[in-house]
Amino acid sequence: MFFHLRGYSQNPVINTVIKGRITDSATRQGLSGVSIQIKGITNGTTTDQKGEFKLLTAQELPLTLVVSYVGYQSKEVLASGDLINIQLAEAANQLTEVVAIGYGTQKRTDLTGSIASVPSVVKNQPVASAERLLQGSVSGVVVTQTSGQPGGGVSVQIRGSNSINASSDPLYVIDGFPVNNSYGVTNSGVAVGPNLNPLSTLNPSDIASIDVLKDASATAIYGSRGANGVVIITTKKGSRNKSSINYDGYYGIQKVIRTLPLLNAKEWWDLREDAATNSGTTVTLPTVSGYSLDTSGEGTDWQAAAFQTAPMQSHSISILTGSEKTSIAISGNYLQQEGVIINSGYKRLSSRVNIDHQYSANFRLNASIVATRATGDIAPNSIIQGLLFTPPSLPIYQDDGSFVVNSPFETVYANPINTLYNVTNESITNRLLGNISGEYTLLPGLKAKVLLGTDIIDNKENLYYPSTTYEGASTDGNATIGSKFTADWLNENTISYQGTLGRKGHIDAVAGFTAQQSKSKGYTANSYGFSFDELTYNDLGSATTAGTPSSSASEWALSSFLGRFNYIYDSKYLLTASLRADGSSKFGEGHKWGYFPSAAAGWNISKEDFFKNVKNINNLKLRFSLGSTGNQGIDPYQSLADLETYVYNFSSTTVVGYAPSSVTNKTLSWEKTFQLDGGLDISLFNDRIAITADYYSKKTTDLLLTGTVSGTSGLADLSNNQTSTTFQNIGAIINKGFDFSITTLNIDGAVTWKTMGIFSTNTNKVLSLTPGVTEYIPSSADPSIAAVGHPIGSFIVYKTDGLIQEGETPLTPSADVAVGAQQYKDIDGDGAITTADRIIIDNKLKFTAGLTNEISYKGFTLSAFFYASVGGKIYNQNEAQLELGTGYTNGSKVMLNRWTPTNTNTDVKRAYQNPAITLADRFIESATYYRLKNISLSYSFPESVLSGARIIKSLNVYISAQNPFTWTKYSGYDPEVSRNGQTLINKGVDNAVYPNTKSYQAGLTATF
Repeated sequence: MFFHLRGYSQNPVINTVIKGRITDSATRQGLSGVSIQIKGITNGTTTDQKGEFKLLTAQELPLTLVVSYVGYQSKEVLASGDLINIQLAEAANQLTEVVAIGYGTQKRTDLTGSIASVPSVVKNQPVASAERLLQGSVSGVVVTQTSGQPGGGVSVQIRGSNSINASSDPLYVIDGFPVNNSYGVTNSGVAVGPNLNPLSTLNPSDIASIDVLKDASATAIYGSRGANGVVIITTKKGSRNKSSINYDGYYGIQKVIRTLPLLNAKEWWDLREDAATNSGTTVTLPTVSGYSLDTSGEGTDWQAAAFQTAPMQSHSISILTGSEKTSIAISGNYLQQEGVIINSGYKRLSSRVNIDHQYSANFRLNASIVATRATGDIAPNSIIQGLLFTPPSLPIYQDDGSFVVNSPFETVYANPINTLYNVTNESITNRLLGNISGEYTLLPGLKAKVLLGTDIIDNKENLYYPSTTYEGASTDGNATIGSKFTADWLNENTISYQGTLGRKGHIDAVAGFTAQQSKSKGYTANSYGFSFDELTYNDLGSATTAGTPSSSASEWALSSFLGRFNYIYDSKYLLTASLRADGSSKFGEGHKWGYFPSAAAGWNISKEDFFKNVKNINNLKLRFSLGSTGNQGIDPYQSLADLETYVYNFSSTTVVGYAPSSVTNKTLSWEKTFQLDGGLDISLFNDRIAITADYYSKKTTDLLLTGTVSGTSGLADLSNNQTSTTFQNIGAIINKGFDFSITTLNIDGAVTWKTMGIFSTNTNKVLSLTPGVTEYIPSSADPSIAAVGHPIGSFIVYKTDGLIQEGETPLTPSADVAVGAQQYKDIDGDGAITTADRIIIDNKLKFTAGLTNEISYKGFTLSAFFYASVGGKIYNQNEAQLELGTGYTNGSKVMLNRWTPTNTNTDVKRAYQNPAITLADRFIESATYYRLKNISLSYSFPESVLSGARIIKSLNVYISAQNPFTWTKYSGYDPEVSRNGQTLINKGVDNAVYPNTKSYQAGLTATF
């Protein structure tokens, strides 16, 4: 970094111009966005794309400049008029990195809480949504891509699963605004298929940093929304005094990771004949017209007909500019991602403006606004079922070239290819997220800040089944439209102070009041019976029959008081205390307010005098924290009694009446999570090795869980064995685990080799449920359960015991009791298989790990990122259906090894015409997988080459691959799967989920 300083002797004002350039110590290239601050006052600036800056101040020389940049060692530089040459070095341990914390920033070396940041090498990956950058890059975080649908859902858990019915995803704070990440805001209730991810509206290319707050000391400042962790996303800001135009784009292709091995037409027909014979019936072939059924050849490969090599592209342009007092960042992005299933895809068009203006020496203004339009063409839920289960004997097209409408066999499936090409199933979301803040320096070190913000989400969904499809044939076309409008506003008022206390003490404190409100309104309308299909959903009034419309409205509000106090003595002893009080409209009278305190301490042992002679240990810090956080992640009005409408007929007159559907729960209040954390930060060998390790234990009590209401409430119909439930504060869960991360600089010279690794464990257990209840099963059709003494999302199933052998007593809940049928374990020994014989199988993740290696040489950089998820289970519901062996639907290749009189040495049951699935342990598989998550090769052109081009300041080209190799024993499409998105009790169920993909990209980044 080169400084040039020029002083002007004007009385009484002294104007000093400070100019300089900041470079990377390894590459010698300029660093953009570096913060330069005059120590002790607010005056500062940032570098431009060349790493240059210019700063005008009224302060006298000499001055101390604080230079900080994410991922680099911060420096304090004395500017006295001399030419100073300083280069910033990457912090292997990142102890000096500035990270975002709640309502402020802090040096990592001063942290007492557990906060991790996404490395810069990971942020450069081409992904569609920001959460995917967390996988394998931050310890203690488990990320599951729940659907391969473009723009589809991502489930994130920080340090385990904290809740059963309430939200378990973290709070996301984007440029200071806590955003609503519930799938409900992008779902009008019309489109059928995977929910679209609200965070996919954020362009990852706009992100400057992602910081993850994990322990109570870090998250308690967010109170009622901090129990599941906090992810703080900061977007890129502009540069002062310099201007640049930046382009970041790529083009790629995607493929399904694998397809499932299914029977061809002849194999399926043999199965169908076998099932009919074993069931004592005659095999039949339905009579069809306009096409023929294949029973002797290959037939239709439905997967091959639906899956495609899908293109994707992204283009981002940003303009960074500014003057002495103002920096501006303007960006735009276009993303187009076609799905690997034909006629599915996602498009996003977004723009962002960030403005930072130093209005005066004491007053600073900031504004951030982003507008996004996202459109998803969604593959309906029935598509994967149709591809897997439709018999291969059925052709796609009739003899005249039109589509076959549906399967003529006992289990009817719509022609999935017809559905994909002709059904309209779209979701369109317009989002406006913005805030403006003003910060005024009242006294040296004392600042007051006011922030106003809004998050407006307008979702519209359109669904049309034309009369030429099975879904719309019976109604002559069926159209449904829906809308969901959600508007949040936020007001934050804070006052902060940074100063000294005594000769060696430093204080950093913040206090404030915040208020946030959210309002939602929605409607749906439906009509059917159209004369023609060309207008699809655009003219509901032309239909012969109007369906029943619906509308809804809801709102909630949150008021909060907060405070945090940090004290540092002699850079050795660190203390942090915080308190937040939250009042939520979602809870009962007298129980709306919750109080969430935390405390933490840190000891920088390496700063002690007795440690000075210790060799090879540069930094050593111990941390300990404890505190309480909360969770209010339920829908509004759960503490109130609901009325439900009922339609009656009196004397041929239709009337509408109301009856209670739930009872008032005036005591409904917060879920509470108490967490302990002990941590160690250490860097070795001149910061070439950095290690962070944490052990945590957190207990969640007063779960927001649906519990049974007493029959005396009048809501239960005991004669029909029907009960009523309502939200109550019952039950407890505990999570314990270990987080570990390591960063090493293996080679530092002409060749640079860096390694980053993370390792995490978590043990989750349900401690209690409703009094007198030890099991909570959300649906008898699913294997999922929450049971005392077991992890959330475990499975309750029947235990198989081989096949029924000659002379054995059949033990099975199935109708097939002959030799070769499935045999089950009689757990309670009563001689029959009943629900009492089910067993619980824990769904427990042993550990997750990530390893990234980055090697650089003369502008070339090779990066490889491996990820491992070890342990855990998946209930393969697809395979359970494919092994039914009825002949009504297609089957797995496994059925070629089914029991027959000539093939008795097998564990695959015989074919039989019984369409009922038994939830059995046979279909629980290991979820363990090892994956090459990303590999990329890039080249940065040196400045000497680009200098001739003049307009190009920097140019980097790259090729990369996402998920190119996966090693797993799971027999389904992909082990990273969960049918139920953000619902954790049903995690690990693979039932007709849109498959995940592997992709290959080529791209470039350029600065002009």
